[in-house]
Amino acid sequence: MNVVTILKQKGDQVTTVTSSSSLLDAARKLATKRIGAVVVSDGDGRVHGILSERDIVRAIAQGGHDALSAPVSDLMTRDVTTCSPTASLDEVMHKMTNGRFRHVPVVDGDGRLTGIISIGDAVKHQIGEITMEAEAMREYIARH
Repeated sequence: MNVVTILKQKGDQVTTVTSSSSLLDAARKLATKRIGAVVVSDGDGRVHGILSERDIVRAIAQGGHDALSAPVSDLMTRDVTTCSPTASLDEVMHKMTNGRFRHVPVVDGDGRLTGIISIGDAVKHQIGEITMEAEAMREYIARH
């Protein structure tokens, strides 16, 4: 299974913030959408960074409530690992495991944001594949 298949099923909507947005604004988006990360894009369709709920928690732990007024650009991860729509699910899960992160933005050949894959998406689809394979094996065994 590849990323484009997952995006067709889950949708290609990506919640973004600008680099000048405050951490409080980003935290509100995360809470409202019930998601774990936002992609930082300044209106040009490109990935400039990513900010996770963990990043915000660390900022508050270090700077207290005042940290929430800081711009996203102060805390976002700038060197973002991305994948293409044609990447395999195994490839994306390998990137997540090795990089110890839970979200991978999907970009097209021109570097434009086209979706995002979370570890939850990856696990859900992998379990679906395993379940289908197991059911096919049961049916095969029952017929023979």
